Amino acid sequence: MWRIWYLFDPRRVMVGLAVFLFSLAILIHFILLSTDRFNWLEGSSTTTSSD
Repeated sequence: MWRIWYLFDPRRVMVGLAVFLFSLAILIHFILLSTDRFNWLEGSSTTTSSD
């Protein structure tokens, strides 16, 4: 396993991994924000009345 770092620069791999994980997290959050159930900014559109 240690020989793989001779093929790839560890700094570039770590930066690439961080960029990939950050963009994946942003993508997941935007997908959740586009749904009615998990949109925490606008609130839930289904409100319960206390009649």
